[in-house]
Amino acid sequence: MRKPLFDINLKNRFMSGILAVLTSLTLASCTTILTNIPGVYTADVQQGNMVDQAMIDQLRPSMNKRQVLYILGSPMLVDFFHQKRWDYLYSAQIDGGDRQQKRISLFFNGDQLVGVQGDFKPSSVPVIKASEESTVDVPKRDLEKSLWEMITGLFGYEGIESAPKSNKSDAKPAPGSAADQLPL
Repeated sequence: MRKPLFDINLKNRFMSGILAVLTSLTLASCTTILTNIPGVYTADVQQGNMVDQAMIDQLRPSMNKRQVLYILGSPMLVDFFHQKRWDYLYSAQIDGGDRQQKRISLFFNGDQLVGVQGDFKPSSVPVIKASEESTVDVPKRDLEKSLWEMITGLFGYEGIESAPKSNKSDAKPAPGSAADQLPL
């Protein structure tokens, strides 16, 4: 006896549905599995202006724009319609974790800083930044000797002086020498 086609199609549809669900669950879980495997490297993604609390603490009211640029760098966003506002955005995703985003907006009146708004607040105590620069004393070079004289000095030839070479066109022959006599 022969089975009806309806039962075979229903069975194939059911199996293909289960296969589709299992495939989608497997693909969806790959990202979770791969991020939790020990030894797998995930790159830290950092975007925008790296702004921290120490930089914000250096800001003071009535600073000009050049001073702010020196401390924080160029703003991420300068809106054409709001020229008096600079926005600094920073987002980081460390070790494949959740994305953290920080934002700060600076407000200017002309060229002077008048306000700060965002995730950081400036301190009320002035912060004096210690200089990270150092001074290096470089010894004076011995410029009295040429490179050739220094190389020959390594082999003990520095005391030998060669006689100065004379230019033959300027030299006059001594009387009675062969150059004084005319050919016959």
